[in-house]
Amino acid sequence: MDERGLTPAAGEWAQATQPAAEHAHTGRDYALSADTRRLIADGVPANTRRAYTRQWAAFTAWCAGHQRHSLPATGQTLAEYTAHLCARGQAPASIEQALAAVRTMHRLSGHTGQPATEAARLALRAYKRRRAESGGRAQREAPPITIDALRAMVSACDLSTTIGLRDRLLLVLGLALMGRRSELVALNRDDVREAADGLEVTIRTSKTDKESRGETIAIPRGTHPLTDPVTAWRDWLHALDQAECSAGRLLRRVNRHSGIGPSLGADAVNAIVRDLAVRAGVPSAHTVTAHSLRAGGATVAYAAGVPVAVIAKHGRWAPSSPVVLRYIRAVDRWRDNAMRNVGL
Repeated sequence: MDERGLTPAAGEWAQATQPAAEHAHTGRDYALSADTRRLIADGVPANTRRAYTRQWAAFTAWCAGHQRHSLPATGQTLAEYTAHLCARGQAPASIEQALAAVRTMHRLSGHTGQPATEAARLALRAYKRRRAESGGRAQREAPPITIDALRAMVSACDLSTTIGLRDRLLLVLGLALMGRRSELVALNRDDVREAADGLEVTIRTSKTDKESRGETIAIPRGTHPLTDPVTAWRDWLHALDQAECSAGRLLRRVNRHSGIGPSLGADAVNAIVRDLAVRAGVPSAHTVTAHSLRAGGATVAYAAGVPVAVIAKHGRWAPSSPVVLRYIRAVDRWRDNAMRNVGL
């Protein structure tokens, strides 16, 4: 013990907790290693990172061409850039993404001050209003897949082929999980297990699971042989076993010779879903995307009387997500319509 009766460790702790003398930071205090930079970059979802990288590149190029600083940018620069994007007729959602990308890059670059966005957002609001008044197209949303449409799309799969078995599982899991593309393609074979009442699917990470704690989603057995999740999973598992794919990704590429290859990409999921919608004659098939399965799961669940909170939890939406409310309103405007049963 020292003269104060403290152990050396305790004495050191007491000293460390005293107010530190003012010291000027050096370049080393602000340095980040390449490994640390990669970890920070990987903290942003891959799809978001690609989109933000593209938006940031466009912003810096515009700034260079107009003799403006991109980092740090002023609120006036951001407003002028927003007006530029509006003049080019870009979708409001794309402009929102551009603003988010600029602010994110400022934050990740260590700038404590963010560029003011008030002027930029007022310009964007005026653009949205003019666009609506002139009959411009609103933000296009993928139409939800109904149960009847799902069965028609599964019927369009040739279940005597490896591709058909994979596509059926993709469709059924996509709707039953209310799955995002990124979640579906990230599933490993051992993430899906059969239980007494159906399937248990582990989603290891998702858009709303920032800490990657993971969640297990229960999918009950189906009542129709075409769309029963357990049957679809068993049949695809048998195909994987025959190809000696005992581990790794669940959903995989299949070549024209029925050979099973590496994992399926997110863009391929969109193409598969849309192609099957076209082949099945689903209404507005050309606008169907993989998100139509996710939207369809929420829509049919709400129409069947499932509470909103249960839908949000099952689909891994934030509890107050406006997306879920949009699906619900689409059902309610017909189910609770003021003109229903008035005798028209």
